Amino acid sequence: MNARLRPLRDDEFDAWVSAATAGYAKSIELDAGLTREEAQFKAKTDMARFVSDGTLPDGHAVFLVEDDGEVVGRLWVAERPIDGGRTALVVYEVAVDEHARGRGFGKLAMEFAADEARRRGIEQVGLNVFGGNTVARGLYRSLGYREVAVWMEKAV
Repeated sequence: MNARLRPLRDDEFDAWVSAATAGYAKSIELDAGLTREEAQFKAKTDMARFVSDGTLPDGHAVFLVEDDGEVVGRLWVAERPIDGGRTALVVYEVAVDEHARGRGFGKLAMEFAADEARRRGIEQVGLNVFGGNTVARGLYRSLGYREVAVWMEKAV
């Protein structure tokens, strides 16, 4: 594996927005139980909060995971205040293309996120993960992440 992360270029922005929105919608549909239409609407609405003017807000950054020059994944991070007034680097998206999964790219991206936090002088990385995403949850645990809160629900 000859992989690295690099910043998203301006000419890649629209394609990233499309891919990130589609990936988020798929996750919402699969893991949050929404219909395809509901998931797509929510993903588009949520994404518009961040990229409505065609740029990312201050403190946000997107990196592409490349392996031998081929883009195989994405990492979106942002500085965000959390409990007690501290700042965390929050992972909004870590995604590896289906054909490239299981080869360590997700781990590489998460290690990069930790490095990025240190570069910014931030002492904590946080993220949200759907309960049904067992592969991602296993990766995060293997990297030392701990569950802070768990949302549970039951249909009645």
